[in-house]
Amino acid sequence: MIIVAGTFRVPEDQIEALMPAARAILAASRKEAGCVVYSYAFDVEDRGLIRVYEEWESRAHLEAHFQQPHMGPWREAASAAGAYDRDLKIYEADDGTPV
Repeated sequence: MIIVAGTFRVPEDQIEALMPAARAILAASRKEAGCVVYSYAFDVEDRGLIRVYEEWESRAHLEAHFQQPHMGPWREAASAAGAYDRDLKIYEADDGTPV
């Protein structure tokens, strides 16, 4: 399993402008082959901080995700909204152990 986790920031006054594109990328990505989880969450205490969490069945599925046509409009919308401080990492993991 491949996990993508991290954060990026958007100016608070641009959050609402970014929401339609965020909803679109979430919906499209969740339909992709190999996508297990695809989620963005706004930090409760730091409204402009967006937490990213994704799970993919394999690295090949993640690489295919990067080539999908819906990625271009998302990147453009994030850039137009002034997204910054992108800090995402890719991790290889097993299936995990319940806590």
